[in-house]
Amino acid sequence: MTDLEFSAFLVSKVCHDLVGPLGAVMNGLEVLEDERDAAMRADALKIVTSSATQALARLQFMRLAFGAAGSAGAELDLGQVAVLIHDLMGTGRVSVEWVPPPVHWPKDWAKLLMNTALIATDCLPKGGVVRIDAKGEPPGFTVTATGPGVRVSEDTEKALKGEFSEHDARGVQAVLTFRLAKTVNAGLTIAQRDGRVELVAG
Repeated sequence: MTDLEFSAFLVSKVCHDLVGPLGAVMNGLEVLEDERDAAMRADALKIVTSSATQALARLQFMRLAFGAAGSAGAELDLGQVAVLIHDLMGTGRVSVEWVPPPVHWPKDWAKLLMNTALIATDCLPKGGVVRIDAKGEPPGFTVTATGPGVRVSEDTEKALKGEFSEHDARGVQAVLTFRLAKTVNAGLTIAQRDGRVELVAG
């Protein structure tokens, strides 16, 4: 995968993740414009509010997890990371158990944690719990996904080892996670056993 392909696929993923909730906002606004029934307008307003909140949560998360997130050498507050992760998953079927201490990490380590949490969420097709444990210095973490039907896809597992079999936007987030792990020499591993998927770095 070339850098140009990687950039294009990552942009495609961002757009794909935002199209759903923003489309729902537009549909809700159309109902509000045409509908006169009070109950229908109230339902449409709930859809608009919920979808806009979801879109904002995704945008704020991706801005930090995928974007530049400050200047080179910048540090990120894990408390802020926790808020973004909770906001992203708060409206879905996955709940978060956040254990890390309130410390600041180098930005690439914080971004690696966010992307790893996203991969753990993708391992829970029927919902479940993502538990995040971390130490302060030096950085390191364990992210565990537990729930019915928990599994890690073969493509994700390969991507986290640097084996990029899929040349499309579906696997690009795992590719980004691999690149971040390599940048900080995190030694990221993923394993499935005893009804859970566990990702460990540091």
